[in-house]
Amino acid sequence: MLREVQEGHLKRGLKNRHIQLIALGGAVGTGLFLGTGGAIFVAGPSVILGYALAGLLAFLIMRQLGEMDTEEPKAGSFSYFAYKYWGEFPGFLAGWNYWILYVMVAVSELTAVAAYMQYWFPGLETWVSALLFFILINAINLATVRAYGEMEFLFAIIKLIALAAMIGIGAYILLLNPELVPGSSIENLWRIPTSGEHAGDPAYGGFFPNGLKGLLLAVPIITFAFGGLELIGITAAEADNPQEVIPKAVNQVIYRILCFYIGILVILLSLYHWSNLHPTDSPFVMIFDRIGFKAVAGTLNFVVLTAALSVYNSSVYCNSRMLYGLALQGNAPKIFNKTDKRGVPGPAMLLSGILTFLVVPLNYFLPSWIDAFHVAMSVVVAALVINWAMISLAHLKFKQYMIQHHHQTLFPSPWHPFSNYLCLAATLFILGAMATPDLGMLRAVLAVPIWVGLVYAGFRLLKKK
Repeated sequence: MLREVQEGHLKRGLKNRHIQLIALGGAVGTGLFLGTGGAIFVAGPSVILGYALAGLLAFLIMRQLGEMDTEEPKAGSFSYFAYKYWGEFPGFLAGWNYWILYVMVAVSELTAVAAYMQYWFPGLETWVSALLFFILINAINLATVRAYGEMEFLFAIIKLIALAAMIGIGAYILLLNPELVPGSSIENLWRIPTSGEHAGDPAYGGFFPNGLKGLLLAVPIITFAFGGLELIGITAAEADNPQEVIPKAVNQVIYRILCFYIGILVILLSLYHWSNLHPTDSPFVMIFDRIGFKAVAGTLNFVVLTAALSVYNSSVYCNSRMLYGLALQGNAPKIFNKTDKRGVPGPAMLLSGILTFLVVPLNYFLPSWIDAFHVAMSVVVAALVINWAMISLAHLKFKQYMIQHHHQTLFPSPWHPFSNYLCLAATLFILGAMATPDLGMLRAVLAVPIWVGLVYAGFRLLKKK
């Protein structure tokens, strides 16, 4: 039985260029610029293959979501579909899980911003930076959705130009002028290091220095980098001509991300042997700094700061829209379905902002920013895995209904239902990898059933009223 959801009053002001750059901006952020260091440390050069595998999973998930959003571009995106085609509690769980996911993403991104600021201001307290940028970005999001789209467009352009420039500079050095960086060679992807702390150590040679296990353990860290692609679905309710825009955005974004991710990693790991990195470094900044391009390193630090602000900007946007969609379903208090004359869901943004403000005391009590970031990242990955599983399961229900009613969708996802079961198996694998002692994410995995139980308790309490 289908469940009706009342219409909302968001305004369609996002064009194709906004939506593509919003999704790119959401995915090209801290997971790439900072989290990559940890993934490289675990997997070595085989991290490149890890990004390809995670990219395939993300593409399949996005095609499933894209099929649903093209057919019905509604507020709440996959929460709406879980609610309508699956049941009240699945819709409730999908929406609230995504909401808390992006609260934690916001926390991790603001923590990363504080870390990047210390590159220039080593004595600056991390909580001070977090507070200042918290105020700035929330002020931006109180404007119209078009203003948000333009800001995110600008943020994303800066990141993509920087990535393209790094690929170009690195390719020039490797192919035409390798003497600029002694030791730079494509052979760094598999050879034993010839300099640095681990020079001559065969344990740090080969494409798979830590074996297949290292590659598989890197997947949860890599998954963090692909979180944010779902923003395409969230923007559907505010997109101009969504039936045309959403398919284009889904198909183009994943190819571009894979090109940028894999291209830049091949370049960086060829310029500088991975064994000389530290897992808490941003490899982008540190590699250019250590090979003598200090001016470039400073510029890159500005870029990665912009990247983190971009993802936080998108977090504020999608959090408020998801909470708004939940309120339209009756799965959140009615006050959160209110919008102002500009179409901005102010009450929903306020609650999301209050929870995100926890980043300030988190950084105060955990002044070692990497501790705060790791806590936030592990929780984000666990919530993201739940989110991807919910999308695949909701899509199965959606397709079942469409097939029963002989309805041909506009943008069918490939390999249904095999791709759904493949995605579900992959999400279980990621949770299993997180539970191993090597990654220190066990507490986040153990929190998953507790979190689902708390959400169910909240659902029963809300429905009793």
